[in-house]
Amino acid sequence: MKVVLFCGGLGTRLREHSEVIPKPLVNIGYRPIVWHLMRYYAHFGHKDFVLCLGYRGDMIREYFLNYNECLSNDFVMSEGGKKIELIKSDIQDWRITFVDTGLHSNLGQRLLRVRQYLKDEPMFMANYADALTDLPLNDHIDKFKATNAVGSFIAVRTSQSFHSVQSDDNGWVSSIGRIKDTDFWVNGGYFVFRPEIFNYIEEGDELVEEPFNRLVERRLLHVNHYSGFWQQMDTFREKIIYDRMEARGDCPWMLHRK
Repeated sequence: MKVVLFCGGLGTRLREHSEVIPKPLVNIGYRPIVWHLMRYYAHFGHKDFVLCLGYRGDMIREYFLNYNECLSNDFVMSEGGKKIELIKSDIQDWRITFVDTGLHSNLGQRLLRVRQYLKDEPMFMANYADALTDLPLNDHIDKFKATNAVGSFIAVRTSQSFHSVQSDDNGWVSSIGRIKDTDFWVNGGYFVFRPEIFNYIEEGDELVEEPFNRLVERRLLHVNHYSGFWQQMDTFREKIIYDRMEARGDCPWMLHRK
């Protein structure tokens, strides 16, 4: 099954980390988050990727064009450096399609721009490319297959530190507490679609707004609530969270290591 990755956003909330590096290339350890995400999908056998490029798409192209597996994998060097033997490989059997989908396009527009690369696909997946999880992907897909839905995504608990407030009409607070401790779920991405999704997207539509509301009206949008590990990397603070986890060796999204 093909995997569409939305890699074209400006990543403005991560500018504190870098003014020029696109969000998908921000490192966790010594590999960019887009590599971690692709390795996650590859673990489940999904190795055919379509990258929707935009802001600094040239850097993403260069990263893969100049990809050196020796920088990410163990290897044996002999004959004074003339002979290199990889002990293991990672992207050798990946297929990656690079598509310029525009600098300021929204997700709906980006998906429309890659429609031609999804021909004859009975289903495909898509991802924001800014969050990692240990979601059992095959279970997620099977739940979707068991429905007549056109689209599905995971709903997760937010990791934000906001406090939820309840009050009466006069402003008297009846309860207050951390939002992550309430029954509050957010869209965590990790989409699965049938090709009929394109029947619900019009030019200029933001994917999770007008198209999804059209699906909701027809009861064709499914959600999978997931309480396991899910962490976005939308801000510099969240990048630090990932760096600390990686430094401790606490990387639940690296299912290929288990």
